[in-house]
Amino acid sequence: MSKKVCMFVWNHFTNDARVLRECTALSESGYEVDLICIHDPKDKSLPRFEQRNDLFKVYRIKRYPVLLELMQKVYRYSMQNKLFGAFFLLIWGMLIYLSPIVFSILTVLAVLLLKTKLKVVWVRGSLILGMIMKGYAMKYDIYHSNDLNTLPQGYICSKWRLKPKKLIYDSHEVQTSRTGYSSPVYGKMERFLIKKIDEMMVENDTRAKYNEDLYGFYPHVVHNYPFKQTNTNEEMVDLHAILDIPKEEKILLYQGGIQTGRGLDKLIQAVPLFNEGVLVLIGDGKIKQELQTMVEEKHLQDKVKFLPKVPLADLPKYTRNAYLGFQVLNNVCFNHYSASSNKLFEYMMAGVPVVACDFPEIKRVVESDGTGVCVDSHNPESIADGVNLLLENEIMHSEMKVKSFEASKKYNWENEKNLFVKVYSIFYSKNVIIVPENINHKN
Repeated sequence: MSKKVCMFVWNHFTNDARVLRECTALSESGYEVDLICIHDPKDKSLPRFEQRNDLFKVYRIKRYPVLLELMQKVYRYSMQNKLFGAFFLLIWGMLIYLSPIVFSILTVLAVLLLKTKLKVVWVRGSLILGMIMKGYAMKYDIYHSNDLNTLPQGYICSKWRLKPKKLIYDSHEVQTSRTGYSSPVYGKMERFLIKKIDEMMVENDTRAKYNEDLYGFYPHVVHNYPFKQTNTNEEMVDLHAILDIPKEEKILLYQGGIQTGRGLDKLIQAVPLFNEGVLVLIGDGKIKQELQTMVEEKHLQDKVKFLPKVPLADLPKYTRNAYLGFQVLNNVCFNHYSASSNKLFEYMMAGVPVVACDFPEIKRVVESDGTGVCVDSHNPESIADGVNLLLENEIMHSEMKVKSFEASKKYNWENEKNLFVKVYSIFYSKNVIIVPENINHKN
């Protein structure tokens, strides 16, 4: 009989490479996997249910409560249709005469739910509840929470029952030190919930050691390596043509989230110091408009180009255009400092040498395998020096290109997934449930 896994992730599951790899690996190993994620009402082509293979299903929870959607539709229609708006106000106003108290309560409640942060609480609370209900809907053997924002769901579904189930905490980020998570609430919540889990996974040894210092146990390390590109397909999307870049210009590529702390502002500041080439940024994020404004103010429109994010499966076709790639994270939190970025290995798969930050995990790979140069990612001049070194030394660049392809044979998911599946096999060793030793050492 197949072992059933319920996995949670707090996104739409459209470009989450790590979760895709994990679910695929489990299904290939004979586990039945149900992934519970969030539906995006803005994407009309995104289905609420997907059958990825015989053992891997995706369920997307409705993002907005039905009542909220109805309230928003009535509000928007009232703004667009003046006659309907007037009629609605008339009916609403009649409540004053029928029951002034009810009128006041409903009016205040409507304003709070539509125009304040209470709306965010309502939406998130509804999503969490929807995930929990879905997690209870079927009988699962193991629950798997990706990151802290789904750990409460996993904890409730796995432990709030007569016969508790196993719970795996898969922490893709350092939850207690990352951008956007400055509130001490996150640390307190993780400290409480981490005592309830059965196994934990993190991305690298630097983060595992951090976890050990914080909580007293060393979690499993499962690196975030991409799928191995086994074919020889050299298909490319012509970025030169799409972005109107002269054929002789080298493309200097950044691909990934356009977010704070990625060093992208320093990268744009470094562009005037590059001896040649055009910087292309592929991705979307909160600071994209800010960076586009910076480019305009510095009159760098011919030297910096932007493209929206592309589907994960198509990304290699874009990456292959690059002469070099960037991974210049800034040390704004331990999460960034300790990263071993998936993008680093995507460049590697495409044979693209990198200009990268000199943080421990990234530096270890880049320098030990000779796949690029490390720079001070906080200093635009240092970034430019790294770029110009590769621009001026074609022989060095060619050697790094070959070494990148060679290194990709080592840093890939086909090798790493065995460690991932091994975490699950602990529960079923000799058909006996085993309590992992490392969890017994938690404070």
